[in-house]
Amino acid sequence: MVSSSSSPTAPTSPAKAWVSAFRPRTLPLALASIMAGGFLAASQGQFRAAVVGLAALTTILLQILSNLANDYGDSQNGADSVHREGPQRAVQSGAITPQQMKKGMLVFGVLSLLSGLLLLWVALGTAGAWIFLSFFVLGLSAIWAAVNYTAGSKPYGYAGLGDASVFIFFGMVGVCGTYFLQTRTLPLPILLPAAALGCFATAVLNVNNIRDIRSDKLAGKITIPVRLGPVHARRYHWLLLLVGFACAIVYVTLTYRSPWQWLFVLSAPLLFRNALQVWQRQESMQLDPLLKQMALTTLVFTLLFGLGQVL
Repeated sequence: MVSSSSSPTAPTSPAKAWVSAFRPRTLPLALASIMAGGFLAASQGQFRAAVVGLAALTTILLQILSNLANDYGDSQNGADSVHREGPQRAVQSGAITPQQMKKGMLVFGVLSLLSGLLLLWVALGTAGAWIFLSFFVLGLSAIWAAVNYTAGSKPYGYAGLGDASVFIFFGMVGVCGTYFLQTRTLPLPILLPAAALGCFATAVLNVNNIRDIRSDKLAGKITIPVRLGPVHARRYHWLLLLVGFACAIVYVTLTYRSPWQWLFVLSAPLLFRNALQVWQRQESMQLDPLLKQMALTTLVFTLLFGLGQVL
């Protein structure tokens, strides 16, 4: 086990501390669902670059907000303790004070709201007041979810609901919302690639939570892996990857037009490798590199799947 003395040292400057707190390695995963929605709209000849660009910006801002709130919330609720196996966080290390982190959360909450409003204005204009209002409420829900995952008086991540939130926002909302804002339609088959991205994003969270089972249990953070235990949590990981891949297969089968649509199958070895290594690696810190691997694998899957739709 790694003690707190062996944790990475805090960044030496405020700028580095904030960049570290933004957790840049999580941002490509956040963009995957936006990319998928853009590719799917492009396959119908309705790609809108401004909409996709603003959706990407809003998603990045929301992800940074979530990361800051996660840093703050876990430090306040005890999950970021000497028992935590992952990299040391900014508030935990003292590089950023809790008061500074709360101000950072406020800044990115406001930026997310403004970016989201601009996205809706560009995508919808003045037409469809009810649609505009529905997406506005959805945006507020995303901001609430980003903050209250581990922060707030009753963080839902501590009740094991983080997986559901990630599946909904990184999968269903990200893909379907981006597609709808470009096309003003939402065919039922679009739910399949949305579910695939949701499963893969949830798998990234699952690796994180398997790594942190011990510290989360001590802090009262009852994640899915804490509930299931390490063995069943790894079986759950396999299930997420299999279901996600199966959703892509069913979508292509239902919408088949060209052999290029099967291009995403090339990502199967990467998914299998991640699942196998999650199963084999038992030491917590051995799992940490698999977070980045799963996030990048999701990005590769998205690119291959999307290119297959437009070629």
